[in-house]
Amino acid sequence: MVNMATEKVKMPVQDGVTRRTNFAEVALGYTKEMAMEEATRCLNCPTRPCVSGCPVKVKIPDFIAEVAKGDFKKAYEIIHQTSSLPAVCGRVCPQETQCEQQCVRGRKGEAVAIGRLERFVADWYRENVSIPQSRPTANHHRVAVVGSGPAGLTCAGDLAKLGYEVTVFEALHTPGGVLMYGIPEFRLPKEIVQKEIAGLKELGVTIECNTVIGRSDSVDELFAEGYEAVFIGSGAGLPNFMNLPGENLKGVYSANEFLTRCNLMKAYQNDVDTPIQRAQRAVIVGGGNVAMDAARCAKRLGVETVSVVYRRSMEELPARKEEVEHAMEEGIEFQLLRNPVRVLGNEDGWVRGVECVEMELGEPDESGRRRPVVKEGSNFVIEADCMIMAIGTSPNPLIRSTTEGLETNRKGCLICDEQGRTTRDGVFAGGDAVTGAATVIMAMGAGKTAAQAIDEYIKNK
Repeated sequence: MVNMATEKVKMPVQDGVTRRTNFAEVALGYTKEMAMEEATRCLNCPTRPCVSGCPVKVKIPDFIAEVAKGDFKKAYEIIHQTSSLPAVCGRVCPQETQCEQQCVRGRKGEAVAIGRLERFVADWYRENVSIPQSRPTANHHRVAVVGSGPAGLTCAGDLAKLGYEVTVFEALHTPGGVLMYGIPEFRLPKEIVQKEIAGLKELGVTIECNTVIGRSDSVDELFAEGYEAVFIGSGAGLPNFMNLPGENLKGVYSANEFLTRCNLMKAYQNDVDTPIQRAQRAVIVGGGNVAMDAARCAKRLGVETVSVVYRRSMEELPARKEEVEHAMEEGIEFQLLRNPVRVLGNEDGWVRGVECVEMELGEPDESGRRRPVVKEGSNFVIEADCMIMAIGTSPNPLIRSTTEGLETNRKGCLICDEQGRTTRDGVFAGGDAVTGAATVIMAMGAGKTAAQAIDEYIKNK
């Protein structure tokens, strides 16, 4: 019988005061009973609108039906047919704008908690099942994947399931890409990421770290070594800045650097040798999920006052609603309709404050959002000894500058068709290297699409 409750089963979480002193996961996860109760809210619609909203086309009603029965192993097997990283997706995907946005239950109440159920199933399987994955029959074709972020891992996993010999080349010392360096431990525990990657290795995927394609090897050299296709999923790790006066002062970070030090290099632990500033007052510029991550990390590092400066209003804030609510509960301040114009320094070359101006919203711009306009004479100063720029990233130009035949757009993103085929034969791409900074699940969808195209390319070849 369908449970007609209009609200989701609430997710247990650490309270705001406690969690801002630690990096442990904020959301504690459903119990078995909670998951089964929530699963009974699914109507199992014949048209399956939720599936159309999922970039990797998880068979959502099917796996939820198994959760309702208590068959969590079968539920996992259904998810894993199309998703290589269910424990990751269940935690960081913006379900509210994708699968859950299409959920019929959302028309008269809250949508079914698809993401929470996916997380529960993945966690249950990891904790209760230890069956190693069997390697598919090898087809003796080799594919190189550049980057071990969500796009690269998904592409590698899907190709490995088809029998391809896949090698993933990762520039950093640990695989996982943005899942490791960008998303904080309290949102995505790194142990879970590495467990998901271990599953891909069981399928036969080889991962070579400390290998920078464009320096250690070039794309041309990969082909010369016998790889028949190359997938570029190198992400968008080049931080953007505003070119403000004073932006080169000590105490100014890109969000990428700040989060990498926290997440990948464990700067919050006392027994690691990772230099990071222990600030008293931090200003975070930006309004997306990365800005929320940086702000919440800063608070956990002991920063007394953390202010998010964003040039639009709360209604236009692009970060996930849940992340904004968690940030507020943790004491993050929001300076909305404000924009920095200058970074002020002291005699020692350190940040001492950020000069801002007030903004007001004018007519909509090309994105459809109302354009922020400066209020003349509204300058004011926020006292700060740390400033973190979280205003977006761009693809690193290294690969395109060392590879002939790869065309890019004006933002430096690789140009490719809907199947991930670039302008060079045999080279495919997906994720942030193509779209610019986007979501984990969109990158995974691109990796999945490219894997299908690579399979067709090699078979036809």
